[in-house]
Amino acid sequence: MTVRVAIVGTGNIGTDLLAKVHRNPVLELVGVAGIDPDSDGIRRARDLGYHATSDGLDGLLREFGDIAAVFDATSARAHRAHGEALVAAGVRSIDLTPAALGPAVVPSVNLGDHADAVDVSLITCGGQATIPIVAAVARETPVEYAEIVATIASLSAGPGTRQNIDEFTRATARGIERVGGAARGKAIIVLNPAEPPILMRNTVYVRAPGLDAGKVSESIAAMVADVQCYVPGYRLRSAPLIDGDQVTVLIEVEGAGDHLPPYAGNLDIMTSAAIRVAEGMDVPTSNDTAEVAR
Repeated sequence: MTVRVAIVGTGNIGTDLLAKVHRNPVLELVGVAGIDPDSDGIRRARDLGYHATSDGLDGLLREFGDIAAVFDATSARAHRAHGEALVAAGVRSIDLTPAALGPAVVPSVNLGDHADAVDVSLITCGGQATIPIVAAVARETPVEYAEIVATIASLSAGPGTRQNIDEFTRATARGIERVGGAARGKAIIVLNPAEPPILMRNTVYVRAPGLDAGKVSESIAAMVADVQCYVPGYRLRSAPLIDGDQVTVLIEVEGAGDHLPPYAGNLDIMTSAAIRVAEGMDVPTSNDTAEVAR
């Protein structure tokens, strides 16, 4: 059974989602919605033979009533309105904005816990890249503290990212605690202006008293392999460094190059995680849809 999905937002992230959904055998793209009739995303969708509207989500919902889920690649402000409209229509949301209305999901960590959620939040790109590592340690031993530094190419940081740096750090820190399992979490983001642009790089620092170095190393390796199932460019830059109760892990993320350049791994990991969520969600029956709408 395929999952009928739609995309709202025709900027870089929405257009990258379009490329990924187009080649996905599990997902059936119903349509694409934006607000700019001249946007590249709308043009590309039509070129691929998909229905595309510049009347936003309202236009999409007027024309289609059998959508299982909508990828929201707009803004946190827009998603607050979209979320209400989608609940009323009995359609689930996969939220790529910082709105954080629904449960936070990192596919390799807790997708199974929220496969039937009405509105799923993908936290941040830094969260998607680093929370799996924290969770890999936490499933072996209690994590007292975790700190991450996400470094991305300045060219891959759009206006939304730049305007929401504080929200990025807060949301990522919450995710480190609530999804990753750390008692306390901290997040830092760095925009690197280097030319040529660097790949996304992440440093994860974990303090876990009483850890077993062998078990933690095996858990991290297994988690990296799980993430690579949906983000092939996700990899360790070196073996985990374990010194007493401290673990340091260096992660690099290279994008698939679908619409975004390979250095934009920070954006690619978000769209890849969104696709994985859609693949793994429970498709609602007519009864489920009625319940969601209520």
